[in-house]
Amino acid sequence: MPNRSIPPSRPADTKTRLLDAAEAQYIDSGYEAMSLRQITARANANLAAVNYHFGGKDALIHAMLTRRLDGLNANRLALLERFQSIHGAHLTCEHVLGAMFIPALQQSRCPEKSGPALLRLLGRAYTDPSPFIRGFLRSMYTDVAERFFAAFQTVLPHLPREELGWRLHFCIGSLSGILAGADTNSLIDDFTQGQRLNDPQLIGRLALIMVAALKAPPAAIKAPCPFQSMFAECEAAPGETLESDTAAQHALA
Repeated sequence: MPNRSIPPSRPADTKTRLLDAAEAQYIDSGYEAMSLRQITARANANLAAVNYHFGGKDALIHAMLTRRLDGLNANRLALLERFQSIHGAHLTCEHVLGAMFIPALQQSRCPEKSGPALLRLLGRAYTDPSPFIRGFLRSMYTDVAERFFAAFQTVLPHLPREELGWRLHFCIGSLSGILAGADTNSLIDDFTQGQRLNDPQLIGRLALIMVAALKAPPAAIKAPCPFQSMFAECEAAPGETLESDTAAQHALA
């Protein structure tokens, strides 16, 4: 029988395998815990291939993230501009949230664009504490963040800039943590007891929580924080709270 040797991989095949392996390893481990040896083993490639195609780990991760995020963010901005053009002064908080999340959900349904792994990739990227990842996101997507922040300011004019920043940070950070650490489809099945939500319903559930948090009236500047006393009680010595309560009762008697 003729010797049917396996043809050597083309450079493009090796490059794509490395990108796919880096994405899977990053989702599993995060930037600091992943190594080139883990990536190359997963890609069935060698370290020389990483240097040849990318020049090193940082450049590989940069290429892996831009491969997914560049197109996604372009679609987000295009949808935001479409909503702004259609609705003008009637643009709502829901429209801005829709522009953020609808493209991601649509892309996650497309196997050719990484499918469900995209949501976990987004969750990992936006919660990764690595200075490299934080710096990469700031340098590459500052314009996207500013455009969306400006849109939120337009639809939430009652919130000071700093307060809006904190609320967006908490909302998006909480969602990202869920996406990064769990099988989202399994979670949805658990929450809905097997009754599948279509994508508009899923975005609607998400927006219901986030819009409520974003639209809440800001706290009065001089209003006492209820958690201040809780922290004081937590740090008090075992008998201290009781003695202070007794003293207060005598003072009021």
